[in-house]
Amino acid sequence: MTPVTNAATDATPVKTPTLPDAQTVTSVKHWTDRLFSFRVSRPQSLRFRSGEFVMIGLLGDNGKPLLRAYSIASPAWDEELEFYSIKVQDGPLTSKLQHIQPGDQIILRPKPVGTLVHDALLPGKRIWFFATGTGFAPFASLLREPETYENYDEVVITHTCRDVAELDYGRQLIEDLKADELMQELIGPENLAKIRYYPTTTREESPRMGRITDLLKDGTVFADLGIAPITPETDRAMVCGSLAFNQDIKEILEEFGLVEGANSDPQHYVVEKAFVG
Repeated sequence: MTPVTNAATDATPVKTPTLPDAQTVTSVKHWTDRLFSFRVSRPQSLRFRSGEFVMIGLLGDNGKPLLRAYSIASPAWDEELEFYSIKVQDGPLTSKLQHIQPGDQIILRPKPVGTLVHDALLPGKRIWFFATGTGFAPFASLLREPETYENYDEVVITHTCRDVAELDYGRQLIEDLKADELMQELIGPENLAKIRYYPTTTREESPRMGRITDLLKDGTVFADLGIAPITPETDRAMVCGSLAFNQDIKEILEEFGLVEGANSDPQHYVVEKAFVG
C-alpha cells in the first residue's frame, strides 16, 4: 500500500524572506506629489544625537540592499524614527520607497553619523538653521530637542522651496510644536517662543519670495525679523540642502566672519555634506 502523506504536516515550511536590519513602517504621509514623510520602528539598541543621519533603503532588483543617507527627522528621545523624503520617479530608491505602506519593512543600518549636532559648535547666543527642500529633516529633529533651547536664546529656522506646498511639512511641524502639550511640557512655552520661522519660495507667489542667499546678502532677513546681522561673537549656524546651496551659504557665513567646524573641531557653523535635499 502506498503510504498517505499529510500535506499539512509533511510539507516543508516556507520561510518568508526578511530584510537585513529590518524596521517596520508605522505611518506614511504624502505632503505633495514630490514629498512624503514616514515613521518606522526604532531599534532598541539605537542611540543617536539629534541632527544625525543613518543609511536606510530597500532591496534592489538584484537582491542587494539599495541604501541612501537620510537625516533622522525625529528627536533623539522619540520612540520611533521619522524621515522626510523627496520622490524621484526614476530614482533607484525613491521610486520604490515612495510606495511604502504601514506594516511594510525597510532596511535601517543603525550607525548614526553626521555633523549637524550641537557638539560641533562653539557656545553662542543665536542658532541659524538653513534648509532647502527635504534638508529641513535634521532641523525637524533639532527643533524638538530640548538642548537646542538650553544652548541658545534665539532659534532662527529658514526654509526655501520652490512652491508653497513644499513648505507644509516644516510649517506644520512648527505649528504643532507650539500647540502640543507634550512639547510645551518637555521644552517649555518660553523656550518655544525662541523660534523664528522664515519660509521663502522661489517660484510660486508667497508672503516672502526669493532665495535665502539673496535675502541674507541684501539684509532683508535681518530687517524682516528685526534682528542684528550675523556675527561670530553671537551666531552659530547649521546648513542642509543642495550642494550648490550649501556652498553659497558657506561663502556668505564666512563673509560674516564665521568659521566652519566639525565634531572634532567645534567652530561657528557646520554643513551636512552627506545629505542632499
